[in-house]
Amino acid sequence: MENILYKLSSGDTICALATPAGMGAIAMVRISGKDSFSIVGNVFSPFRSSSSLLEAKGYTILHGKIGKNEILDEVLINVFRAPHSYTGEDLLEISCHGSVFIQRKLIELLISEGARLADRGEFTLRAFMNGKFDLSQAEAVADLIISSTSTSHELAIRQMRGGYSSKIAGLRKQLVDFASLLELELDFSEEDVEFADRTRFRALVAEISEEIASLMSSFRLGNVLKSGIPVAIIGKPNVGKSTLLNALLNEEKAIVSEIPGTTRDYIEDVMVIRGVSFRFIDTAGLRHSEDTIESLGIERTYEQIRQARVILYVFDLAETGVDELKILIDELKNNAEDSGKEFIPVVNKTDLLVESPHHFAALSEMDAIYISAKRKENINLIIERLLNSVDFGKLEDSTIISSSRHFDALEKSSVAISAVSEGLNTGLPTDLIAAELRRALYFLGEITGEVTTNELLGNIFSRFCIGK
Repeated sequence: MENILYKLSSGDTICALATPAGMGAIAMVRISGKDSFSIVGNVFSPFRSSSSLLEAKGYTILHGKIGKNEILDEVLINVFRAPHSYTGEDLLEISCHGSVFIQRKLIELLISEGARLADRGEFTLRAFMNGKFDLSQAEAVADLIISSTSTSHELAIRQMRGGYSSKIAGLRKQLVDFASLLELELDFSEEDVEFADRTRFRALVAEISEEIASLMSSFRLGNVLKSGIPVAIIGKPNVGKSTLLNALLNEEKAIVSEIPGTTRDYIEDVMVIRGVSFRFIDTAGLRHSEDTIESLGIERTYEQIRQARVILYVFDLAETGVDELKILIDELKNNAEDSGKEFIPVVNKTDLLVESPHHFAALSEMDAIYISAKRKENINLIIERLLNSVDFGKLEDSTIISSSRHFDALEKSSVAISAVSEGLNTGLPTDLIAAELRRALYFLGEITGEVTTNELLGNIFSRFCIGK
């Protein structure tokens, strides 16, 4: 992807398999570019004599045979005329039988007639370059393809439809208007005039700063909804962590044994609950160990604790007192890099309790959940608590960002906007304020693609599959 802009400017016609590799009932090959119709026309013969590919209108389908010296296959060709196509160029989609041999030969046939194999994401890149959508919408296409839950799908659809882009564009336009007035002041610096109303400018900067902060705060939710909410199951050895994982997943995923220290590395699996993906991680038991392998597993447990959003701290009342539990959870919270983690105490092995614990009130204050992982009792209470950790109200009512690239750009623009605000309050010279304002505009422009570099485009579109 290094020379991607050069390739675009060359005007090549590109082709690629658009359906998953491998044998299936049907496959589809795409071809896009100014020579698409002539290239395919050289090897395609419609069954109806009245039909002509070169004269075919957009949004029509032609049926015929394809091949050079001999028939390769009978195909259907979807016709899209520029600019009313996905890429904004002349584009054809050739549906053939799903034989791997036919797929390969069809692509070789198109290349022999003058097309070249597309790079990753080059169809979508051409759509971006031809103004079909902005950069954040293009990224949403990739997110839509890999979405595996209803929430990740909804986030991608929202971004692809441009709601987030409109908000960024609106912020940027307001800043551009004031930036123009500041630049005008610099042109007349010797006359000591002010074209930009400083009172209105301060109010705008405060409003935009608040809006950017709101978008940044949504990233925590958006990112985990897209990639799955990590839930670490931790505790001392032999308290039932692996049994709980099996109960949550409703399958024998982890080995269960009475021997302490059975789990020496973390075990991970995914479960989708009401459209939200949760990544459950069963970890090695927390204890001091002289065993080298078990010690490595315990180190990885602490790494999973740092990365998790929700911590299920499993303990056995017969082995751990409430005071000790409070100390252990406080230590974990103090060592957590993210203060927003949710710690849920889980009292396991309630099937072994012969009477209610005398410290029931203290555990209730800690919002502990009583379960028997072995009997799968009260597992639904854990699931409900996990769902409560997701702010569905924010998902419905707010613009949510899920891209770390967007978060980084917003963070940099926020720093620049803060510098503008401070400059206005301290009487900083106009040229310095204007410089910080240009920085803010630059980083906001990176999100939607108004500011791009070859490296940026290469990084983004290399995430796509070939054929999209």
